[in-house]
Amino acid sequence: MSAKIQRGASVSDSPLVPASSMPMVNGFDRLRVVLVAPRNPLNIGAAARAMSNFGFPCLRVVNPYEVAFREARSAVGAAGLLAQAEEYASLAAAVADCALVVGTTAVGHRELQHPLWTLQEAAPRIHAALGSDGKNQSRVALVFGSEKFGLSRENLSHCHWLLHIPTRKENYSMNLGQAVAVCLYELARDGNPAPPQQNLPQMATSGELERLMVVLREILSTSKYAPSQPTENIEEQLRRLVLRLHLCSRDVEILLGMLRRILWKMESKTQ
Repeated sequence: MSAKIQRGASVSDSPLVPASSMPMVNGFDRLRVVLVAPRNPLNIGAAARAMSNFGFPCLRVVNPYEVAFREARSAVGAAGLLAQAEEYASLAAAVADCALVVGTTAVGHRELQHPLWTLQEAAPRIHAALGSDGKNQSRVALVFGSEKFGLSRENLSHCHWLLHIPTRKENYSMNLGQAVAVCLYELARDGNPAPPQQNLPQMATSGELERLMVVLREILSTSKYAPSQPTENIEEQLRRLVLRLHLCSRDVEILLGMLRRILWKMESKTQ
């Protein structure tokens, strides 16, 4: 029986399945596995099974091709996790509450605009983010693209950095379910995330950064700014720039106050 989940439903920090049925590792309940436009429900089920295997309870699905994915028979032992998967209309909404968004890519012949780490290099960085100050409860999103196209450039613009699983050049692309399993195994094999680091500023979530993006876009529009390279999507370029700043929540509020004042002055002069 599938559960009816509203798109963009509010998120709880409580486990998606009872602790008695899935051993929880401290911090792993703050990692969101995000599948963007998955096409095959069997792959979604396999991803859910891997999540159950390694103790990661939070699955988010963005625009699945097959609406009946919750009944995937490949989700052996993970029916509850799959039934409670959250469904979103966009990647931006799916990662809005996450302070770190990590995209996955097979690389191939793509020209990337992000820092790129191997899975082995990426794992300790994700551990460190999950082990941030307990007061912040920082969430991390691990994002996988569709089986056919991977992550689009627009999807990638929401990511702080990327990871890839080293494979043979002759056959570099992995099955979606397998890729999820390999990534989660690497994260789980060392046990708990890094010890919490106390008194660190609370990092801005993707949702907070999108609020900053809205005001920046208004300023660019009001100023009639034109990029030096018109062929490049200015919104993607701007989002990558904002992510590289590694702003904390307080920084975002200060910048928003400044930028809104600037925008108000600009608009008042044009009237």
